[in-house]
Amino acid sequence: MRKVLRSVLHSPAVGLYFLAPLIAEFFLGDFPIVMLPLLIPLSLWYGGGALLIREIVRRRGLGWRSVLLLGLAFAIIEEGLLTMSLFNPDYADQRLLDRGHIAMLGIGVPWTIFVLALHVGWSVATPIALMETAQPGRRTEPWLSGRALRAVVAITVVGAVVVFGTNYPAYGHFIASAPQLIVSAAIAALLVAIALLAHGSTRVDIGQAPRAGVVVATTMLCAGAFQLGMHAPTAAAIVIMIGAIAALLTAVAAWSRRTGWGATQVFAVAAGMLLTYSWRAFTAGYGSGTADLVVSLVSYTVYALAAVAILATCLRRMTAAPVGAQLSA
Repeated sequence: MRKVLRSVLHSPAVGLYFLAPLIAEFFLGDFPIVMLPLLIPLSLWYGGGALLIREIVRRRGLGWRSVLLLGLAFAIIEEGLLTMSLFNPDYADQRLLDRGHIAMLGIGVPWTIFVLALHVGWSVATPIALMETAQPGRRTEPWLSGRALRAVVAITVVGAVVVFGTNYPAYGHFIASAPQLIVSAAIAALLVAIALLAHGSTRVDIGQAPRAGVVVATTMLCAGAFQLGMHAPTAAAIVIMIGAIAALLTAVAAWSRRTGWGATQVFAVAAGMLLTYSWRAFTAGYGSGTADLVVSLVSYTVYALAAVAILATCLRRMTAAPVGAQLSA
């Protein structure tokens, strides 16, 4: 596994392309290991999207604020326009919109917060952060040529078609209303526009950035509260999830303006996010029989071990050369 990881990490664009769907859909616990071949079609949307977001941000000299805003636009496009889970009351036969339902908007507040934050934090930001910290000399440089960038745009569009084409027949041939689709598209477009103008702060605050261990622990505490918060009663779920998101963003924004904040702390945030997914997968379910139980346990265990191997490999590559660039918050 280490040899495979090293070979992939030598090509950061390829690494990010496959790491994004791996984290987004497998490490989460949505798919068992026997369905790993789905990584190929899933990479079209998740890998293409993460790679495109990262390339746009680095080519324009933007920072992590833009990554998060573009990640949110990505999430709204997927869940509002492609899968339409934000508006489909019977999506995956789980009645996701019953809790905190707002009839005028046709959404369930807890599900909206939860699924959009999953994509921003885990589908986009975490794989980008991990692959960048594994590239000490190229962390903020573009990774794609002009031709490769155009290819990634085309791949992402194909991925969008695949996501819609597979979800539409699978979940009741549901189509959101015209106002819902228009508003979703408009919000996504506005987020993209803001992201392209959101240059990072150059202010440096008094104080020393925390050690990596503190950052990992804080991230896991906030990310864990967010994950568990979804299972609380409706009002509590909304408060806990929003509070966890706000707490982590506030802490990282404040710390990133202090002396000593660099690639090590960025890696620590990503590590805390990935490790949270690792334990969260074990709560995803175990099917209805002995065979399902075995497959689920093996899958979650392999995913957790793979996550640790990825973190170890990224850490080793990151510490091979000094990196002092600050995180733009």
